[in-house]
Amino acid sequence: MDVRIPDKLYFKIGEVAKLAAVPPHVLRYWEAEFPGIKPKRASSQQRLYRYQDVELVLRIKSLLHEQGYTIAGARRLLQGGGETSAAPPATAQETDDERSRLRLIKEELRRLQALLGAEKE
Repeated sequence: MDVRIPDKLYFKIGEVAKLAAVPPHVLRYWEAEFPGIKPKRASSQQRLYRYQDVELVLRIKSLLHEQGYTIAGARRLLQGGGETSAAPPATAQETDDERSRLRLIKEELRRLQALLGAEKE
């Protein structure tokens, strides 16, 4: 998701909703679920999101909608300081390659174990 965020100090909830392509009620919900989103309030009680808030909203949307994280998983990832551009889930081919490598390692360890066991006798 490549969204260009305008160079502004503050954004109203409608602007952020449009940038993130989510309804305003979703942003209000995310405020409750993700402590990093803390819009300021104008004297009229209008939410005013900072540039950093908008970046975080876009990151959260990517985690939830594109990368398939749950709310709890995305919250843990963000709180743990994990990199949100983490590698995507492994493909079936990558998984098969990893299994093959693990099988080879396991066989080698068994050979070593047998060799060490033979030395003891």
